[in-house]
Amino acid sequence: MKPLLFTLAFLCTAAAATAQSYLPGLQELKIPATEDSRPLEGLLWYPATGAPPLTPLYDSKVWEAPQAARGAAPAPGPFPLVVLSHGMYGNALNQAWLAAALARQGFAVAAISHPGTSTWSREPDLSRQLWERPRDISRVLDHLQAAPEWQGLTEPDRIYMAGHSLGGFTAALLAGARYDAERFAHTCSQLPGDLVCGILKGWKIAETPEDRARMEADLSDPRIKGFALFDLGGTQSLTKDSLARITRPMLVYGAPVMNSGLTLDIESRALVQALPAASLRYIEPQTLSHFDFLGVCTPAGETILAAEEPGDEIICRGGGAERAAKHQQIIAEVVAFFRSN
Repeated sequence: MKPLLFTLAFLCTAAAATAQSYLPGLQELKIPATEDSRPLEGLLWYPATGAPPLTPLYDSKVWEAPQAARGAAPAPGPFPLVVLSHGMYGNALNQAWLAAALARQGFAVAAISHPGTSTWSREPDLSRQLWERPRDISRVLDHLQAAPEWQGLTEPDRIYMAGHSLGGFTAALLAGARYDAERFAHTCSQLPGDLVCGILKGWKIAETPEDRARMEADLSDPRIKGFALFDLGGTQSLTKDSLARITRPMLVYGAPVMNSGLTLDIESRALVQALPAASLRYIEPQTLSHFDFLGVCTPAGETILAAEEPGDEIICRGGGAERAAKHQQIIAEVVAFFRSN
């Protein structure tokens, strides 16, 4: 495994990570369908000033809700932009804790719910079109650069991305990784019980020649200057050659508490072995779990999930103050990494 890469520039940037503090402004993000693309919905966070009221993002007995200044006017920009991609059957709210923190520190943040692989959209035909996930992110960039109401908010030369789990896989594709159906099939034949193999087979990914061509195409977006990947899944489907050619900065988190079904040795650890060392920072905190990239749970969250969704209570195990402390460390790393790149 490659060691942590510490540079003087990174350390200097980390020390300066306490820039001007803003309020976390928030508005809904809606991108209409086009002739060859699907409609997208999500949230746009941004730095705001003034004295607008801060209200909870949502009302939940399981999740602690971040505070947001809904509809507040943006502070004078432009600001760097971060686009978020959630994990399997997640949604635009999953990393709201990160989005709100980034907005407070001077970043605009767009988070969408991917049709077909989100909480409220699991249609098999949409799940099969996994190549649309990176295209969703590119369409968010197109929209924010073209929409009159967001002119001047973001800097086109300072665009970044963060993705969790399947969102990390999406980020890898946007960075230049290429899907290989043959390699995936061979790997899965040797790992019959692998979680990702079972999921992608169930979704019928790249089973027809047309789907395979779309999935194996170059889905990268050169506008994105740096990536943060949070305990991704799907590394075994990516070609080593394409990973070796990625030169844009990559911050990769691996979660050694493997309570999600992902195997670290064939996921994040394998990814960092294939990436160029010069553009990589890998972090593997000893107590980090896959679900620590979700929100903070309420004191009753684990009990409620155990009663209402037996088995799901693992999502909130250690998900209170312990997770909140991990979030602060992750936020500091992400802010420093994007600012240094």
